[in-house]
Amino acid sequence: MSIAGTLARTAAGAALLGASGIGYAAGIERRHWTLRRVELPVLDEGARPLRILHLSDFHLTPGQRSKIRWIAALDELDPHLVIDTGDNLAHPDAVPGVLTALGRLLERPGAFVFGSNDYYGPTPKNPARYLRRGDTKRVHGADLPWTDLRAAFREHGWVDATHARHVLEVDGRTVRIAGVDDPHLNLDRYPRIAGHDADADLRIGLTHSPEPRVLDGFAADGYDLVLAGHTHGGQLRLPGYGALVTNCGIDRSRARGASRWGSRMRLHVSAGLGTSPYAPVRFACPPEASLLTLVPRTTGPDARTGTPAQASEGIG
Repeated sequence: MSIAGTLARTAAGAALLGASGIGYAAGIERRHWTLRRVELPVLDEGARPLRILHLSDFHLTPGQRSKIRWIAALDELDPHLVIDTGDNLAHPDAVPGVLTALGRLLERPGAFVFGSNDYYGPTPKNPARYLRRGDTKRVHGADLPWTDLRAAFREHGWVDATHARHVLEVDGRTVRIAGVDDPHLNLDRYPRIAGHDADADLRIGLTHSPEPRVLDGFAADGYDLVLAGHTHGGQLRLPGYGALVTNCGIDRSRARGASRWGSRMRLHVSAGLGTSPYAPVRFACPPEASLLTLVPRTTGPDARTGTPAQASEGIG
């Protein structure tokens, strides 16, 4: 075979492989709903475990019935507390779908903060922008009905942690929760919630985007755990390398899952359950919800090790 023929076959093979990868990422993996189970040592010695369901980044549009059914079934996990870290909406008519998806979870203790895609609709973007570090130019879409969603959450008893501090009684424990508005839009005002409350069994901070300036504030104030979303886990990951980008200030190694921030605080970043309608692909990063089981802190030689997470397809 000639060199030209070999090159032509190689190019054709590469094109076929690329098309197959895009087809998998767009048609299969982005609907491969996954439950991630994480154990986090943040409680005092002798405390019984506490289960938190961490949800983020639905990016819901009308007609996403499979996603709605899967989220609704998460109530079977019997969490003690539900946390939503934003970007629920991707369409002006998505609020009813979000409420249907959450279903009986709204009857449980819950708290939330919103993200940029609760406030503004998605817009077409050049995917290469996300690979350019420091690119902060943003174009907002149409306003979304976030006030309707907030009202519905509050009506069901969930607390809005946006620049507010709350005390919840959860499974017989005193849990203090505080949060900030979306740092991705530079809406965070941490001084509004700054300070240390000692009389709590657990202190949880909420932010949509896990920006270091916010995480440093929570760590300095002695929070046990911070929950965030926004990154989509990188959305596109390479085996052996991880997330290509985080779309925020944290490093790639923290784009998904649990890590330590500072000497004491734990951070959990959800890879979320959706994508922008204009970038409907995921690769090596399936859409997820996380069941966090909080356990007592370790005090032995393994106290500074990481917190491995296990992913599974089902919810049982």
